Amino acid sequence: MKPVVSPLLYLSEEEIRPFIGQRLDVFLAKTLQRSRNHAQFLLKQGLVHLDPNPKKIESSYRLRKGDKLTVHPVPPSPLTDESSGEAIPLDIVYEDDALIALNKQPGLVVHPAVGHRSGTLVNALIHHRGTQLAQRGGHERSGLVHRLDKDTSGLMLIAKTDEAHERLAHAFAEREVRKIYHALCWGIFRRKSGVCRQALGRHRIHRQKMTVLKTGGRASHTDYRVLQQGTHGAEVECTLHTGRTHQIRVHLAHLGHPVWGDTVYGRLHELAGGFKPPRQMLHAALLEIAHPFTGKLLRLEAPLPEDYLTSRKRLMEA
Repeated sequence: MKPVVSPLLYLSEEEIRPFIGQRLDVFLAKTLQRSRNHAQFLLKQGLVHLDPNPKKIESSYRLRKGDKLTVHPVPPSPLTDESSGEAIPLDIVYEDDALIALNKQPGLVVHPAVGHRSGTLVNALIHHRGTQLAQRGGHERSGLVHRLDKDTSGLMLIAKTDEAHERLAHAFAEREVRKIYHALCWGIFRRKSGVCRQALGRHRIHRQKMTVLKTGGRASHTDYRVLQQGTHGAEVECTLHTGRTHQIRVHLAHLGHPVWGDTVYGRLHELAGGFKPPRQMLHAALLEIAHPFTGKLLRLEAPLPEDYLTSRKRLMEA
């Protein structure tokens, strides 16, 4: 099977050097933060290229000096018809002929991918609107203008036509969108408000994670304001001026106040009695954007979900 999409990651000789002597499948599993079986699957499917020893690609191969690796993702199997639609409830905040604004529930994966071929937001959208969705991103990303993490709740915009998609995507790219998130964070903030402008990029080893970079990376800008401070944590309002992957989660963790429940960029803190949040407590609460055709300002808001409200109450009362 030949790779048909862009590389998932590339590891240079310098990045591999500290791991010389380690089994290839073990190294891949740790680097990708996946199971060893998944790493072996990638190897069997020909999705891992080893240079300069392309023939020595068995799972048991031990890394050597001078090795370089390119890993390709598993090509998605296409969704080809409307049978991929599923009757998953949608909380629609606004809808017209051009777009849909919805309040995504926590735990809902946005689009089909390896391990999530069904039960996604796109499956729900196809059931809701059928073919009346923008297709610029392909059938598996029908209508999607932007994304939220699985465990992040809140506002998302869906384009119904390719022209609407193009105009909305342009507004996001040009930073013509106001985006406000609410987050429950662990720890006591020394300042009631602040700015985080640290550049973000892929983690050197754990390529599925983002990290703050001293050099290189992509410019990132998050403003934060403490709404209420408790003994163990706080509720914070974050305004995004850029839209990098995991931006709020990485910036808040960098400040020493990871999003409560985020086990990727923090650890799962428990309150007395063992209470812990069921997910990362991050919610896209408000979005302002000009309508792609009328130019009228749309101010869209999504109420806080029940699990967030419960967790906030427990955090503030602890």
